[in-house]
This record gives sequence, structure tokens and C-alpha cells, in this order.
Amino acid sequence: MAVVGQVHRIAAALRTSVEQIYDEAGVTATEVELLVPLRYPTDGLSAIRLAELLGMTRAGVAKALASLEGRGLVARRPNPADRRSAVIDLTDAGQALIDEVFPRELKVHADMLANLGGDRESVSRSLRHLADAVAPPE
Repeated sequence: MAVVGQVHRIAAALRTSVEQIYDEAGVTATEVELLVPLRYPTDGLSAIRLAELLGMTRAGVAKALASLEGRGLVARRPNPADRRSAVIDLTDAGQALIDEVFPRELKVHADMLANLGGDRESVSRSLRHLADAVAPPE
């Protein structure tokens, strides 16, 4: 339980550290998680693919995307590869928002992790090992 407790403590600190940034931008953590991968793909992503990438439920992604779409931050278009699904794209407003929010988030997290100094690589290696150990089998 000590490991799980530490993971929860770290996750809470990371969430808390960016709450003000998200509040100022009028977005939630879930919405930012969805907007970031949409910022860089070549041809957009489907809601199903976003759910897979982020380890979220389809229902959670659908709800967040509906909110983002309603605020004009994302748009759906027909998926040329599969007419049953849509491709999600950032709008100009969504791109402007994530281009404002994400660098600020990265800076806050970098500042938090600066105290690791030379231990950063070993901590990163240990976290990768933990993530691999708890990942469901493929």
C-alpha cells in the first residue's frame, strides 16, 4: 500500500498544481487531456482512438467531447475510413486554448520536478517499471 499511497500523493500534487491554469482557461483536466493529442495528429482522431490512447471510457470521452464541441473548441467530421465514426479536429479556438494552457502546464510540472536533479532518470526508469508492472496484459 505504500507504493499506491505515494502514487496517489504524486497524482494529487500534479492535479493541484495546474488547477488554477485550467480554471483560468475554463477547462477541466479531462478536457485538456483530450485536446493535447488533437493538437498534433495529421488527420484527426476518432473518439474511440482518443479513449484508447488516454485509457478513458468511451462514455467519458463522448461527454467531454460534447462539451468541447458545444464551446467551439473541437469539431467532428465524417471519418473517410469508417462512415460509422467521426474524426475529431481542433478548431482554431481549441488550438489557441491548448497553445496557451499546455506550455504553462509543462512549466509548472518542470518546476515541480526540478528538485529531482540527478535522480530524475532513475525515478523515470522506476516509474516506467511500475507502469509496465500494473498495465493490463495485451
